[in-house]
Amino acid sequence: MTKRLGLASKIVLAVVALVVLFVLLFDWNWLRGPMNRYITNKTQREFNSSDLHVKLGWHPVIRLRDVYFANADWAQGGPMARIGTLEFSISLRKLFDGEVLVPRVALDNAELNFEITEEDRRNWVLDEPSETKKESKFSIASLSVTHGKLSFVDRGMPFKLAVAVDTFDPAAAAKADDAKAEPVNQAYTTRYTFDGAYHDARFRGNALTGDVLSFHNSGVKFPLKGELVAGTTRVNVEGTVADAANISGIDVRLKIAGRTLANLYPFLLLPLPASPPYQLAGHLTLDGNRYAMDEIRGLIGKTDVAGEAAYVAREPRPLLTAKLHSKLLNLPDLGPLIGVTTKTTTDARPPTQAQTATQARAQATEGAANGERVLPAGTIQAGERLLPTGKFEGGRFKAIDAEADLRVDRIDAPDFIALEKLHVGLNLTDAVLKLDPFNVNLADGEIVSTLLLDAREPTLKAKVDVEARKLKLAGLVPPSPRLAPSTGSIGARARLAGTGNSIADLAGKADGEIQAVLSQGQLSNLLDAASGLNGGKIITLLMGGDKPIPVRCGAAAFDVKNGQGQSRVFVIDTEETRIEAEGGFDLDKERIDLTFAPKPKNLGILSLRTPVHVFGTFREPDFSLDKKGLALRGGGAVALALINPLAALIPLIETGPGEETDCAKLLASARPAAANAGQPVPKAQPAAPRKSQG
Repeated sequence: MTKRLGLASKIVLAVVALVVLFVLLFDWNWLRGPMNRYITNKTQREFNSSDLHVKLGWHPVIRLRDVYFANADWAQGGPMARIGTLEFSISLRKLFDGEVLVPRVALDNAELNFEITEEDRRNWVLDEPSETKKESKFSIASLSVTHGKLSFVDRGMPFKLAVAVDTFDPAAAAKADDAKAEPVNQAYTTRYTFDGAYHDARFRGNALTGDVLSFHNSGVKFPLKGELVAGTTRVNVEGTVADAANISGIDVRLKIAGRTLANLYPFLLLPLPASPPYQLAGHLTLDGNRYAMDEIRGLIGKTDVAGEAAYVAREPRPLLTAKLHSKLLNLPDLGPLIGVTTKTTTDARPPTQAQTATQARAQATEGAANGERVLPAGTIQAGERLLPTGKFEGGRFKAIDAEADLRVDRIDAPDFIALEKLHVGLNLTDAVLKLDPFNVNLADGEIVSTLLLDAREPTLKAKVDVEARKLKLAGLVPPSPRLAPSTGSIGARARLAGTGNSIADLAGKADGEIQAVLSQGQLSNLLDAASGLNGGKIITLLMGGDKPIPVRCGAAAFDVKNGQGQSRVFVIDTEETRIEAEGGFDLDKERIDLTFAPKPKNLGILSLRTPVHVFGTFREPDFSLDKKGLALRGGGAVALALINPLAALIPLIETGPGEETDCAKLLASARPAAANAGQPVPKAQPAAPRKSQG
């Protein structure tokens, strides 16, 4: 028995020795020729290599030199791959489970060319496409490149990318083509430079990383520091990223600056609005399908921004959430958002917004790439019209859902009434945008409003409900050295609904009502005299000084139908004069036509009772004595020219609190304008030149 065991041991040892000797002496290049022919026949593309070496183990390492792999016959350019040295490992354990896992691929002097056609054919897919696609069992965990170039073209988007790689750290370069070497990812060792284009938008940049990039489903982070430039947009990142081919983790500090947020759409696929030049910074992380931007700090135009935001990739639409705060909002910075330019933005005109699309392959261009300077479609220059005509891009409402909250401590509104705090709550769900609340504090009062925009159809539908509460007249009327200060409390309400793709379109087709009440007020005696055409009193006040007089009540109510506003009642009653008005306005053509009938209670030598006709465009109204076409002259014209009737009406566009006792009696006796209801507003007459007020 002992002799038999001894003989068996000798046989086993001999077999092991022969296997070891075979492995040590075996030349793997004996298999290289059959391997090259097999791959060529199997793929119907030429494959060649000059050297083959294998290191056995649980993760066998295969090394090939001078690798050449031909491209698909339909592809453009050179071979799909030309590699000086290709080394990769394979997990035998995963093979037993039916998976092909490559823990690491190492490349040196590599040139790779990947291409997708408009029909979605891919040159790296070797099998014929089938209707029943199976989940791939092949994956690469990590990648290292000593030197190399990569070209990627997607003709369907269209998208182009060219990348050059160089490992400049000697220690990392010595191990970069070794699939078994430990990564040196604690420091930046490899430089990537790239350039490309998305549609007509060119971009370029560079990045520093460690020597090994986690590639797919590894969760292993590698360091990253880089910069991307697209036209006038510049992005800087520094931190760590996991899995370059299918990003599974991000933890970076991000800085981004550009001429308008709208130009980010082709790259982020977020329907951001047009904006003034901006610069933002924050902390970007990715956890699962949630991108979070914390510690946001920056400027959009002159407006400071701080807060946090998040983007969740989900079906059927992604979700964008934001909670933002601003200490000072510069009102002209909101102009491009609604398609209007102001004095401060006319010279530096914003570029065109990327054309709206709801899919990733939307056509979008970066106008700044070639220095173009064009306004958004439909935008008007400051000075032409009052209502913004910039088009809302309804398709962008369908691209994403959103929830946002914006709070502003103070608003800077040059050449405008004093605005104070702002609070906006935004909800966008299934192409329906709701702003609730949309509240702003001004003139020691508050405007509380809600806005609904429905973009589910090609033409947008809108509803607006605005309520002004206890606005102080003194805060709405600019002070004048010639006029005594006007005081009083204004309450107002507007309920309007319309259709259209811009604010001007919506207003031009709006239906609803506008009402306003002034109570507990005081009005300039000079203005009151001018309203009553009391020339003698005007001269006295101009020489001796103006004094305020009490206002018993002021009220205005307009019915609006298809953009045509018709007065239901319009009356202002002071101790000196009672003024009744009738007429209306045209929101579509931006015209006004009102006739004011002043009734001085104490007639003077130079008093007149002729009605005053206010007519013309919203931006350039004019005044004349009714029926005679005579331009106002003398003291009355001087005083009236100080007040733009439209500007006086703008704060009065809501219903609100009023003194029921005084106003109820007055409104009951006011002559209604119902007889003229439904009549179109007469064509605006050219504004007569005005005399300088010197």
